Amino acid sequence: MNLIDVANYRYSTKEFDPNRTISDEDFQQLRALLRLSPSSVNSQPWHFVIASTPSGRARLNKGTQGLYGFNEAKVRDASHVVLFCAKTQIDDAYMQHLLDKEDQDGRFAEPQFKEMVHGGRSLFVNMHRFDLKDAQHWMEKQVYLNMGTLLLGAGALGIDAVPIEGMDPKALNEEFDLLAQGYCAVAMIALGYRKDTDFNASLPKSRLAESEIFTDLT
Repeated sequence: MNLIDVANYRYSTKEFDPNRTISDEDFQQLRALLRLSPSSVNSQPWHFVIASTPSGRARLNKGTQGLYGFNEAKVRDASHVVLFCAKTQIDDAYMQHLLDKEDQDGRFAEPQFKEMVHGGRSLFVNMHRFDLKDAQHWMEKQVYLNMGTLLLGAGALGIDAVPIEGMDPKALNEEFDLLAQGYCAVAMIALGYRKDTDFNASLPKSRLAESEIFTDLT
């Protein structure tokens, strides 16, 4: 696999072929990426609503009405759509939950390592909770790390995708009762296969020059 080829292959798909569906095998790989994505201090402050049927996509399309109607066809015609949600708070109970799961999974060879991990995670989480007071924004950053992982993984499998911020979070929060569950809608990614008439597929990529965006230290 050549990652440069993957990066050049993928693009923001504007039209999906409604007659093509991602195989169960390929989607299981994408689903695994959602779960295995990195996050700061392994905080995993996310939840995913996945639609793979017309009825499921119709529910997600409640977030693409009115102002956001330009994204309705993308959600309708895609094979799968993932709604990315962020936690609305990160408290001591959740951090203990993470620690217990890591312990169950054998992450700590010695008991003191468990306390070290808990102390380090608490340091950074509490910095955002109490000092910077930007915990919600910080958790949403972790969700975007996950989105990037999924987009690159989809491209590696030859699956097309488009990230969608043009949506109504309030409508989706209400549709899935997310706030009551401690989450809020952040963005969606529609996945499938490009339609032959998608104008964006044939356009050249445009990126800033390396000389402008890189500083190589010597």
